[in-house]
Amino acid sequence: MHENFFHKVKVYYEDTDSGGVVYYANYLKFLERARTEALFSIGFSNKKIQDNFQLFIIVKSCNIEYKKSAYLEDNLQIKSFVDSTSKTSFLMNQSIFKDEELVVVAKIHLVFINEIFKPIKIPEKVLSEFKPYTSSS
Repeated sequence: MHENFFHKVKVYYEDTDSGGVVYYANYLKFLERARTEALFSIGFSNKKIQDNFQLFIIVKSCNIEYKKSAYLEDNLQIKSFVDSTSKTSFLMNQSIFKDEELVVVAKIHLVFINEIFKPIKIPEKVLSEFKPYTSSS
């Protein structure tokens, strides 16, 4: 069994359209923030990975399904876990909830690349810290 990363987000006016509904692209921003916080929770950051390993994490693909709308001033919770890993990438499952109601489901394929944009092996130190949060652990 894997553990989940949890991150809370409040919906601000800037996140919504004129009707007070979260603009669809802003869910991607919420998911990105949750992934960033997940990285912090295991002792890393995008900057540390860049500085220590000369690597970057990029989104290769994103599959997102909108189940319900979120609205101005809603408090959302994002649940994230690593579904699978390969030598150079991992697939992260993320879900956004408002209370117990599922709002968004996403599968994000993330790849480690070097400075010339070539996929590169995930550093063992990073991979080992993610182990509790992978479905294969």
